[in-house]
Amino acid sequence: MAQKFSFDIVSEVDFQEIDNALNQAKKEISQRYDLKDAKTTIELNKKDKNITINSKDDYSLKASIDILKSKFIKRKISLKVLKENEIEPASGGRVKQVISLQSGISKENAKKITKMIKEMKLKVNAQIMDEQIRVQGAKKDELQAVMSKVKQADLDFPVQFVNYK
Repeated sequence: MAQKFSFDIVSEVDFQEIDNALNQAKKEISQRYDLKDAKTTIELNKKDKNITINSKDDYSLKASIDILKSKFIKRKISLKVLKENEIEPASGGRVKQVISLQSGISKENAKKITKMIKEMKLKVNAQIMDEQIRVQGAKKDELQAVMSKVKQADLDFPVQFVNYK
């Protein structure tokens, strides 16, 4: 019997790393001269998978988001995880913005990836399982070719490869 090799394509966020990046951003915002009186707050909601930033005006809000993004980059968290929503007015003449964290592969994105794998015409099987994709094949070389193709694809969400067997 021929041995089958497989791996899973997932899109996950490490909330501990995100929490660390948020704490670093809060510290830098509180120390910056131009943002000291803005009283900017950054809150992470793990259940709803979003970050809420509240500040006194557009300038301090955008500067806070730039600081947050730089902390994400330093901690090697992909910026593709962030999906910025519209800036909304908040109480007291302040502004707030909710940034959603993308986790899991949606059905449409999973279909795009499986279609891309099928177009490679390799002897591999890709199947969608909830928010991940399992790729199976008889040859490790073909699976590695699929990995490199998915890495090179310009997707609007981050991907990781797990359970390589």
